[in-house]
Amino acid sequence: MTITIEPDVEIVEERIDIQVRRSTADRVYRAAATAAGATTFVLMGLIGTFLLVRGTGAFRKSGFSFFTEFAWQPDLGGKFGVGAVLPYTIAIALVALTIAVPVSILAALFITEYAPRRARRILTSIVDLLAAVPSLIYGLWGLFSLQPRLVKLSKWMADHLGFIPIFRVRAEGPKTLSLFPSSTFIAGIIVSLMLIPICTAVMREVFGQAPTNEKEGALALGGTRWGVIRDVILPFGRGGIIGGAMLSLGRALGETIAVTLIISPVFTPKLDILSQGSNSIAALIALKFSESNELGISALMAAGLTLFVITLLINSMASFIVSKSRSGEATEI
Repeated sequence: MTITIEPDVEIVEERIDIQVRRSTADRVYRAAATAAGATTFVLMGLIGTFLLVRGTGAFRKSGFSFFTEFAWQPDLGGKFGVGAVLPYTIAIALVALTIAVPVSILAALFITEYAPRRARRILTSIVDLLAAVPSLIYGLWGLFSLQPRLVKLSKWMADHLGFIPIFRVRAEGPKTLSLFPSSTFIAGIIVSLMLIPICTAVMREVFGQAPTNEKEGALALGGTRWGVIRDVILPFGRGGIIGGAMLSLGRALGETIAVTLIISPVFTPKLDILSQGSNSIAALIALKFSESNELGISALMAAGLTLFVITLLINSMASFIVSKSRSGEATEI
């Protein structure tokens, strides 16, 4: 017969509270950072509230038709809306994004993986400098230098790629160069020049954070430079690519001066992007603000609120994706 005696053991759990004593400098910095972040949200709220209050009159008069009406005649007390302007705005942004994203990916990969160490700093500085160039400069350059050349490209695309709906230009008689200036396509190319530095900077930063041990391991296993890029860097930076593209999309939707200089404003929707005539919400506000009456100003504020909400949502999604892309969880090897 076996008797087991279990000792009476009393376990006492003690909770130790660790108090962090911050220095005066830390407290000042923490308060300043918190105030800066709170100020940003307050300013965004004030801007949204201002646009909403000033645009209420237009929303009351037009109702939901503000988003479906093609005409813009608030000064005459007629119908008005962004039904035609909003699709043009999105079309210009998508054309710019289609060009900017592939170029930015290649540029970011060259800077991080192929460029010599000395040239890398110079190229990074050049990209950052291009991002700081005012949009007016891009617009003037596009208007006087690029547009005459892009008109010929537009005509070639209409002649040889016209079977694609977005490149099909309907015209009475033979197609001449006069049909193609001030188009959505040309405005999108000019905007893409402004997006490439921004998009490249975001992607370069994310590509540069790819795990060195995984890249070296892939090379040690016999992988090529392109194999490392394909299997390590691009999967790791997938979130950065999406985030950079969405940040650029937000910039493209709100671009004003360059688009205003290039386009010939129209309020008739069309499918093709090569023929003359385009529009955008930002350009509409810039062109109509000085000549509008009270109802016209309210309508422009309502259009601005629409653009503000769309851009805010896009930038918020982009910031979330970029923050998640730094974790490296998407890396595959």
